[in-house]
Amino acid sequence: QVQLVESGGGSAQAGGSLTLSCAPSGYTAGISYIAWFRQAPGKEREGVAALFYGASSTYYSDSVKGRFTISRDYVKKTVDLQMNNLNADDTAMYYCAAAHLSIPYASRLSVSEYSDWGQGTQVTVSS
Repeated sequence: QVQLVESGGGSAQAGGSLTLSCAPSGYTAGISYIAWFRQAPGKEREGVAALFYGASSTYYSDSVKGRFTISRDYVKKTVDLQMNNLNADDTAMYYCAAAHLSIPYASRLSVSEYSDWGQGTQVTVSS
């Protein structure tokens, strides 16, 4: 099992930027993917970005492609989500999640593929 702690949430103006960090601990050698998900009030949790932990290949939802970047920081031992050009639709609770099995390409942003979850960090974007 892996424990995940998110940090870096907060408030930003539309057009601004924020960086979220996810710090995994525990049995990290077994991680296959780490992904960021978000959930706005009254909406389902959606995957926005995923990273193949061993080779840092990345995957993005259409809603954030070109604005968000997921990356692994080997010094800080975190997986970061750089969010640029934020808009009000990005307001949500953001969760980091880890998977331990191979995931088909079409499912790499699916909630059901991830077994370990952090507590979340709130991002609020004002216009």
